[in-house]
Amino acid sequence: MVKKNRSLIIGLMLALTAVLLVGCGQGCTVAGGVFSSQQEGIWVTGRGEVSVVPDIVNLRLGIEAREESVAEAQTQAKEAMDRVMSALRENGVAEKDIKTQYFSIRRITKWDRDTEEEVVTGYLVTNMVTAKLRDTDKAGSIIDAVARAGGDLTRIDNIAFSVDDPSPYYEEARKKAIVEAQDKAEQLAKLAGVRLGKPTYISEGAQTPPIYQRIVEYEYAAAQAPAETPISPGEMEISLTVNVAYAILK
Repeated sequence: MVKKNRSLIIGLMLALTAVLLVGCGQGCTVAGGVFSSQQEGIWVTGRGEVSVVPDIVNLRLGIEAREESVAEAQTQAKEAMDRVMSALRENGVAEKDIKTQYFSIRRITKWDRDTEEEVVTGYLVTNMVTAKLRDTDKAGSIIDAVARAGGDLTRIDNIAFSVDDPSPYYEEARKKAIVEAQDKAEQLAKLAGVRLGKPTYISEGAQTPPIYQRIVEYEYAAAQAPAETPISPGEMEISLTVNVAYAILK
């Protein structure tokens, strides 16, 4: 009896679905039991873009020490890294804005042709951190301070610019995207000889992350007193897209 009732219910559901599909026509789709007419109307994509001057500088920097033993390499790396961290703090970089990104200890080897064996020639200790600089004007002087502190063991290999709070810029870009979508839809409606209705569907597409990077190769000569390293953040673009469907009025 239970099986018969279950079969009857399933049969009724299938029949109801078939009726709805026939009545809906080609313009409708079924998603999770909800019927929609997403193929109808005028579909457009709008893009909004805002130029912004970055207010955050992210540096990837650290220490790389190579010695014959692990202990010696670790000692050199620790001492140099302590000096680098002190230099960052003395130049106004907060503890919360310094984060360890990479640390490794690995063997350095070479192939001995005489013995046909791999021979360990030393050990390499690498300690890299990311430092967020909230004063872009001090980026050059901070880089120089780090280089002086770490000396020949200093490694500075990446600089990235971003915006601390991109929310207001995304709001502006969103407004521009909607305006562009509206203009496109109105033009399409005019060309097609139809009347444009209200939006029936709106979704936000991809956002461009507010960050761009540069590869930095920094060499510090201890015997010289170089001028401050010039760092210019320039401008960056924050953008997003919106997808909008407009009804066509009869």
